[in-house]
Amino acid sequence: MGLGAADKNLLIITVDTLRTDRLSCYSPRFVKTPSVDGLAAGGVLFERAYAHCSTTLPSHTNIMTGMTPLYHGVHENSKAKVPGDCLTMAEHLKAQGYATAAFIAAFPLNARFGLDQGFDVYDDRLPYRPPQLGAFSERRAEDLVAAAMAWISGQQGPWFCWIHLWDPHVPYAPPEPFLTQYRNDPYSGEAAYVDAQLGVLFGRLQAEQQMGKTFIVLTADHGESLGEHGELTHGYFAYNSTIHVPLIMAGPGLRSLRTAGDVCHTDIFPTVCELLGVATPPKLQGRSLMTLMRGGRLKDRPIYFESLEPYLNEGVAPLRGIIEGGMKYMDSPVPEAYDMTADFEEKENVAGKTNLGPFRKKLDGLVKSYASSLPSGGRKVVDRQTAERLRSLGYVTSPVAQVKSSYGPEDDLKNFLPYQQKLDRAILLVDRGEMGESVRLMTGLTEEKPSFVPAFIYLSQVLRGQGRLPDAVRALEEGVRANPDDYTLMSALGTMLLQGQQWDRAIEVLEKARGIIDYDPDVWDNLGVAYMMKDQFPKALESFEKALGLDSSGPIYNDHLGSLYVARALRLKKAEDVEHAIGYFDKSIVSDPGRATAYNGRAGAKKILGRVDGAVADWEKAVELDPEYDLPVYNLAVAYLEKGEKAKALEFCQKYLRIKGSRISEKERRDIQTLIEQCRAK
Repeated sequence: MGLGAADKNLLIITVDTLRTDRLSCYSPRFVKTPSVDGLAAGGVLFERAYAHCSTTLPSHTNIMTGMTPLYHGVHENSKAKVPGDCLTMAEHLKAQGYATAAFIAAFPLNARFGLDQGFDVYDDRLPYRPPQLGAFSERRAEDLVAAAMAWISGQQGPWFCWIHLWDPHVPYAPPEPFLTQYRNDPYSGEAAYVDAQLGVLFGRLQAEQQMGKTFIVLTADHGESLGEHGELTHGYFAYNSTIHVPLIMAGPGLRSLRTAGDVCHTDIFPTVCELLGVATPPKLQGRSLMTLMRGGRLKDRPIYFESLEPYLNEGVAPLRGIIEGGMKYMDSPVPEAYDMTADFEEKENVAGKTNLGPFRKKLDGLVKSYASSLPSGGRKVVDRQTAERLRSLGYVTSPVAQVKSSYGPEDDLKNFLPYQQKLDRAILLVDRGEMGESVRLMTGLTEEKPSFVPAFIYLSQVLRGQGRLPDAVRALEEGVRANPDDYTLMSALGTMLLQGQQWDRAIEVLEKARGIIDYDPDVWDNLGVAYMMKDQFPKALESFEKALGLDSSGPIYNDHLGSLYVARALRLKKAEDVEHAIGYFDKSIVSDPGRATAYNGRAGAKKILGRVDGAVADWEKAVELDPEYDLPVYNLAVAYLEKGEKAKALEFCQKYLRIKGSRISEKERRDIQTLIEQCRAK
């Protein structure tokens, strides 16, 4: 079986949002996937593999830790960070002498969420896109394959590489020729494109003589509900359309086999340990599948799953369940049970003629036994920019979870579905550029269901994206009137007022939000910005320090404290404040090396101190990180003109005009034209 061989490598490939029926080794119905079929033909294909969650971050956390969310505390995409004291596969293999690298395709797995633990290289660089609804930033499979192979080719000893491919996620837009070939089924086109790129990857591994000494694990974090049970995408229900996933393991010594035993994501960690011949960490919540891979059988055990994204972000009832012995039980106000042997598509709910008591008891026992007391589990990680980027990917996010003490049938996901469907359709319309129709649909939804907070949030985001800031503010004000105690709406309104530079009104609303919940660092940070813009430096400083006290590593809070000290230095002529500012910008960059605003701020502080070359280097870095960020471009135009490098200054003036486009104000236009005239002067 290739066990105990210290020179064997491990390659884990996770394809985001990939259904099993879009791989022809599982089903020939929709698309041919010869590359994955070839991998399966030489290895083990698991017919009944399950994810514990139907969203990206928690599902990958389950895979990489061998633990369920009950232990690590990551239940959805925005509120928690993988605990530092939770052992990851990368940390474990690194301790065994493996070089480790990960290549990440999309924002939900950004290093800020903690899955970078143990990786020598965690390549989560993404092309810049503005963090607004409808914006989208991902790396295509071909880019990930090229980056991963460049790293693999440089390794001299055993290595562990994780490649995350995002392509099948909405919006479905495969490149040519797949877009044309699958014009009526672009989701299948994405699967075909991924398969083609995996063929490139496997070919490169073969050419470099790596294939014969590498164990390959291919799975999906979750599937996609293409309308089944009324769900349009994923992350809402936990039917098999979204939690049944492909799982294939191939490598030296493994023989071709299909196995129908129930397995799950947490089984991957202990299995690869046995494959590689390294010690298995104690107390993992999965189990090794080697017995199945040898053709044997394993004793049935309950597999835990959950869907808590709507519970934590939309105020509906939680959904948890178990799969065992051919049955699937879903615990919710309107419970469900399915015979997985006769009804894998879950068309007949047999809860009404099934004794659910034993299922509830087993689920309760599993929840208790899997729980942990990790001190850092579930630590808040999302800031408002993170929340906005996740919303742009279609994930409903709220700064904090506002859960109720009890839930009735009206809170059940199934009864709440019509409202969720309308919201999903509105989001998909944004993906297609149909903003007006999206606004119409969401406006109707807010009128029909005024208590459905995400509808107001998304409506305001779309209006803001259209440049209709007053309308966005009015939408949130209507939401607050309908839900006066809802923190999410109140804080969102305060943020929108900040964007509109309505400082006094923003302070009034944000103080109300703080009165509802005072442990969200974002509300303190927003207050700090408003007070800073009013030149109320003591109150601004107090607010920013409150934010940092709640999240000491938050890059945005360090960034804003740096900006405060620069503003105070310029206003009060305190030179020591500039050094303080540089220190905070440094901390921001350490927390988030891709933070262009911190480089821009630090450059301004250096310029005040006369460190012109250092300032130019930081502004150049800011532009490199964010080519559409106008402030460092303008600052570089001024700096190069002052240095006498008129050609470079003119280049940045023209770049500034291109970036601003029709959004440029008359004052900005006059200022940049003055610079251009100075650049062209003899």
